[in-house]
Amino acid sequence: MGIITYIIFGGIAGWIASMIIGNNEEQGIVGNVVVGIIGAFVGGFLASLLGGSSITGFNIYSMLVAIGGAVLTLFVFRKVF
Repeated sequence: MGIITYIIFGGIAGWIASMIIGNNEEQGIVGNVVVGIIGAFVGGFLASLLGGSSITGFNIYSMLVAIGGAVLTLFVFRKVF
């Protein structure tokens, strides 16, 4: 995937995760993209530890992994700060 695809993918995953956590109003587009990209890395790492595959492209499985990682990232961020 190219850099533009990562940004779009991260933006969608971060936006959905922020709506799940309930802080969509607190972060903007850039925050959603950053959280989504970090969440994709976290989710991919955890998925590979659990025996699944990591982010494999622009598909439903990869989006679910990225959203799960982004939700976990937002949850930990809220607990720390």
